[in-house]
Amino acid sequence: MGELTVETRESGDVTLVYPAGFINAHTVRLFETEIQRALEQKRFKLVVNCASLSYIASAGLGALMGVIEEIRQNGGDLRLTNLNETVLNIFEILGFHHLYLIFSTEMEAIRSFRPAADPQ
Repeated sequence: MGELTVETRESGDVTLVYPAGFINAHTVRLFETEIQRALEQKRFKLVVNCASLSYIASAGLGALMGVIEEIRQNGGDLRLTNLNETVLNIFEILGFHHLYLIFSTEMEAIRSFRPAADPQ
């Protein structure tokens, strides 16, 4: 199975996470490390942009479940965007689309963190 790279950047108070490749038992540690780095910096608004994510296995789903409580307890959330058909099907089959907000574009996901009255 393929490798994984994970990049992050910030857009205001939102941390953007870009996994590329496959998240599985062999690569999940890198994905977890990048998310944990954001949490250690008290950044609890995360958008995972899955545009370059080919596949996510149960280890990756477990990584998301492992951090969501801490994120939400600190007033944040984890949003997903740009899921390909394969990854979206995995989320839907397992019911994860009920647990996480999924957006078509990164900008929609970022904007979803803004208060409704904020016109920006």
